[in-house]
Formats: sequence, C-alpha cells, structure tokens
Amino acid sequence: MTTPERITPVIDFTKDLSNLFDLSGQVAFVPGGAGGLGEAICWGLAHAGAAVAIAGRDEKKPRELAAAISKAGFRAEAFSFDALDVAAIEHAADRVAAAFGRIDVLVNCIGIQIEQPLGDVTEDAFDRVYQTNLKAAMFLAQATARHQIAGGRGGRQVHLLSVRSQLGLRGRGYSAYASTKGALVMLTKQHALELAPHGITVNGVAPTFVYTELIRHVMERPEFRAELERRIPLGRIADPKDVVGPVLFFASPASGFVTGQILYVDGGITASQ
Repeated sequence: MTTPERITPVIDFTKDLSNLFDLSGQVAFVPGGAGGLGEAICWGLAHAGAAVAIAGRDEKKPRELAAAISKAGFRAEAFSFDALDVAAIEHAADRVAAAFGRIDVLVNCIGIQIEQPLGDVTEDAFDRVYQTNLKAAMFLAQATARHQIAGGRGGRQVHLLSVRSQLGLRGRGYSAYASTKGALVMLTKQHALELAPHGITVNGVAPTFVYTELIRHVMERPEFRAELERRIPLGRIADPKDVVGPVLFFASPASGFVTGQILYVDGGITASQ
C-alpha cells in the first residue's frame, strides 16, 4: 500500500514563523497619525520595521511626530492634506508613494464626533462627520489601492472604527457618529472583496473609549466614567497600546488570510450586549 501524499505544508519554523509581525521594508501611510491614538500606532508600526508616512491637516503635529520617530532611529516623514478634499487625498497618496517608492499599508485613523441629540442634529454637523468618517475613508482606500495594485505586491488596509459601529449609546447624541462608523463596517467588507484578487486585505479595528485627549470631556464626568467602567467586563477603559497590537496584526504577514473582518477592542462590551 502506498503512503498518501502529504497535503500539510512543510513549515520552516524559523523562517516562516519568526517574521509574522515583521514589517521591515514596508511603507505605512497613516492619515490621522498625529492624534492620540494615531501617534501610538505610528510608533508601533515603526518598531515593527515600517517606514511611516504621517499625514494630517495640521502640518505641525505630523512634523513633530515624524521628527521624534526619526530621532529614535526609524524612518518617518510628515505630509499635510485636507481629508475633506478628494483631490487632496489623491495628491497625498501620490506624494507618499513618490517619497518612499511604494505604499504597502494604509492605517486610516481619521475620524471625528460632533455630539448632538437627535432633535438638535444640524445638516452641517452631520455632513462634516459623514465626510470625515466615511467619505474620506472611501477615497483614502481608493487612492492607496491604486498604488498597491500598481506595485503588484499585495498590501494591507486597516480602518479605525468604534464599538459604535455595532452599538448605539444610550442618553447621548451619536446619530452621525454611529451611522458613519456602521457604514464604514460595510465599506470595509466591500473593499475586502474587491481587493482580494490583488492580494490586498482590508480589515477594521473597533475600540471602545480609549484614554486620549479626545475623551477628556467624558472622563472628567465621574458618574459617566464609573458607569462606563462598570459596563466593561474587563473593568477599565482602553489604553492606546491596547489598540496598537490589533492594528499591527492586520498590517502584518500574520493576518495574510484574514480580510473583511472587524476586531472589537472593547474589553468585552460587544460580547455582553
């Protein structure tokens, strides 16, 4: 009797498993990378070996962050652009590709919240949240994908979402924010399907409240903070570094067979509600 042909791949445990999270030689384009959460992500990408292109409307903050990362011995450059201008998005991606020779990873950290109760939602505020959270994501993905496809090396796209893409928030005015983050879930899934033939994966990381300056106004309300911590099964609010690991997973070779997925970094909230 002949022995059946082996179908399990032979794994080189030194070569194949030692670089699962290695981004050496990769270029990461990080719009919104100078914010509280984006800054931690940029440092994480740099430590994983990626050259980091930090982009934002405020030229000063990306430049300062790029200088700090460069001083630490990594490669980083700053780019300014208006995320509400599609032509500016395309130009920013072109400039990043020209400066680094390629774009391998997109980590979209752009997002805003304008809190207004349902009865007080204004068209201007709703449009601004939509344009920032959803429309910008669409055209950042498109502009990046064009360079990734042209490069022929595959790639990664990661969008920062929120637990509000799945859960509403009682007693707060989150109509614009929750609806745009929910729509971004489906944009992520659709782009995953369209880009899969090119070896490009598209995923989302959806945190709950994270300690950054953006939630200072919330954290300074002791009763709200206590209630939030009570509702989170792990009993605490997220730290920026809690989000870095999941982003690195989706940006790295470790997630090569994962696409169209949303990872909720929420201390268990979505498992319990």
